[in-house]
This record gives sequence, structure tokens and C-alpha cells, in this order.
Amino acid sequence: MTNDSPTFTPLMPTIGMEIHGIDLSKPVPDDAIQQINDMLCNNGILLFRDQHITPEQHIAFSQQFGRLEPHVADQFNLPGHPEIFIVSNIVENGRNIGASGGARHWHFDYSYREFPSLGSLFYCLECPAEGGQTQFAGMYAAYDALPEEKKAWLEDKKAVHDYVYYWENFVPHRGPLTAEQKAELQPVAQPIVHIHPETGRRTLYLAHNIATHIEGMEAEESHDIIEDLVAFATRPEFVYTHEWQANDLIFWDNRATMHRVLPFDEEHDRRRMHRTTLVNEGQAAEQSELAEAS
Repeated sequence: MTNDSPTFTPLMPTIGMEIHGIDLSKPVPDDAIQQINDMLCNNGILLFRDQHITPEQHIAFSQQFGRLEPHVADQFNLPGHPEIFIVSNIVENGRNIGASGGARHWHFDYSYREFPSLGSLFYCLECPAEGGQTQFAGMYAAYDALPEEKKAWLEDKKAVHDYVYYWENFVPHRGPLTAEQKAELQPVAQPIVHIHPETGRRTLYLAHNIATHIEGMEAEESHDIIEDLVAFATRPEFVYTHEWQANDLIFWDNRATMHRVLPFDEEHDRRRMHRTTLVNEGQAAEQSELAEAS
């Protein structure tokens, strides 16, 4: 395997490609990286099967697409490799080695940041025989399928994303956030309709539980609208469900896909996933230029 000429097979009509001919334990040339990036931007998720990689190789491949941002819950970052966030139910020496179970609500990684994530690269080390699948919803197709009047109404709306609210109300079993961590996690308003910076296509951008309300609206009314939109965006025709095998890696575009984990027997089965997360440098640079111009 030379890594020079990857080939691609669709996972389903609305989202996803499987990549063949790439060995992530070896250097990937720039022209193949460009092909992979183009496929990511247009298809939302990319699947790489049978990848036997070290944490250093995981990080090195990820960095070919941009800068990595360690997770704020650094107690679950891989020792010696803070760029890798561990998602796992495994307990060692009396404590969870990672964020237990995974997030079972539909969400985008780092949507609570001023500049949300570009993408995430999720590598499977251990997975249960049943359950624990990850589902991905394609937000291009979901937005395109909305009625025109709904698109027009949403165009100027923003939803407030609050990670502290989510952590304290939906995953308290992970343990409390420190005062320093909370200080990094101020609520942020994100447009519900995003324009993808590389494709120019519109996507829906909101989430269960992290998106607390729509600006200018009461919480209860906001909740109903958010629930309706998420239900619409996660209809079967927009969703790919991935059955994990050890050594799978999925690279998803956080600007164009939502995801969630499905339940599994966390008491008896083991699941260990390593995730790197890319900073959206382009959005940060654009905002900086606008601020300087003003």
C-alpha cells in the first residue's frame, strides 16, 4: 500500500465515504491529503478500516488537516498525548480512564466554543460485540430537505450552546468540572444555519442538550423547536449507523454532521475510543480579520 492513490466507496447516498488504499501508519502525501479533505467536505464522514496506528501516528495524520485542540476535560486526555481524548467505560485503579460511555444525544463536537471544531478523528481500540454503534446525520441533506419557509425563518436564528449546563445536567457521573474548566466554557450563540467555509453549502447546526435555547425566545418554546429540527435532521434517510470493528478510524466534518453513540452494556462490555479534534482555524482567522477591519 503506497498511500498515493486512495479510492472511495459511498457508505450511503446522503452521507459518507469509505476510503481504500491508505495506511495511516505510513506518511500520507500532500496530494492524497487534499483528496481526503475534499471528500470530507463534500461527504461529511470518511471511514478508514483496519488501521493499526500508535497515538503518535493518530496525532500526526490528524495534524495534516490543522491544529489540534485538547479537550477541556483534561482528566480524560491520554497521558503523554493531551491531543487525544479518551472515550471509554473502562475502569482502572478505581477510576474511569475516559469519558464514560459516550454522548447519546445528537451533537457536534466543540459546538460550545466560539470557533467550533473543523472535524474529529475517532479511532476504535475496543468495542462491544453488541451496541455502542455511532450514528452520523448529514446536515447538508437535512437542510436541503427543509421546507423553504422553514429555511427562511431559521436564516437569522442563533442557538445558545452551553457545555457546563450539559455536563452538570446530563453527564454528572463523569465527575464535576473544576472552576478553571468552567471559566473556559462560557455559553456561546451559534447560527442555526451554518455556511460551510469550503463548499459554500448550508447546513443545520444545533444539538440536543447542549443547545439550551434560541436567542430571543423562551426556553420551552426553544426546546420544542430544537427537538423538532433534530428529529427532522435525523430521519433514517440522513443517518449512517457505523458498526465498529477494532482498528476502524472515522474522520467526520463537525461543520456538516451530527453524531451520537447508541447504548451498550457498560457494566459488562468494554469500549475504548481515542479522539483527536481539529480547530476551525479558518473561522478564527476570518473573525480576526473582521475585527481588525472594524
